[in-house]
Amino acid sequence: MFSNIVRLGRDRRTLQHTPGLRFWRLMGTGNDRDTGPSADLRRRALFAVWDDDEALDRFLAESSISRGWARAAESWHVRLHPIAGKGTWQGRELLADLTPVVDDGGPICTLTRGTVRPQHWITFAKASRATSVDVAAAKGLVRVVAVGEAPVGKQATFSLWENEAALRTFAYRTEGHVEVMKRTRQEGWYSEELFARFKPYASAGSWDGSDPLASAR
Repeated sequence: MFSNIVRLGRDRRTLQHTPGLRFWRLMGTGNDRDTGPSADLRRRALFAVWDDDEALDRFLAESSISRGWARAAESWHVRLHPIAGKGTWQGRELLADLTPVVDDGGPICTLTRGTVRPQHWITFAKASRATSVDVAAAKGLVRVVAVGEAPVGKQATFSLWENEAALRTFAYRTEGHVEVMKRTRQEGWYSEELFARFKPYASAGSWDGSDPLASAR
């Protein structure tokens, strides 16, 4: 676990000088499918926005970071086209310069990210524990993982669904989740937030023993 923490610091320096990389965040992850407060120090995640596929290909072929992934017990990466989204991440509108694609009814990925105001952290933590149970049992969910830039406060969830209908059923028809969304707005839990939907178009590696995109299709 110590070596993983050290690697996070080293990888940040490498990413700062990676050609073609517009935006990136290295993050820790939660336990298994638990999207409430938890931590798995064995795992980490990278979210990145690239100039094009060629820049990503060079990174995967040449970077010391990707060579480290190859030595890991397991790694998975997925390439995404934006469908729609709103909000900012550290003040940047990540999707503003990207060309959206049309959802074709197949698998869909979501990223929800928020910076929780300190006075609302306890309330957010309690609510996310309850929501975690609902999302883990949601019909049409393929994979989900909680990710974060800090132990508390800067939280996100990445999920892969069989299709948008499954996502919308969970998001807008699950009583607990609907109530949490309502309270988030009314009580102002976040100082910044981002919600985005993506079309996964390629993947490699495995997550929990298989490629989830292949099973979603």
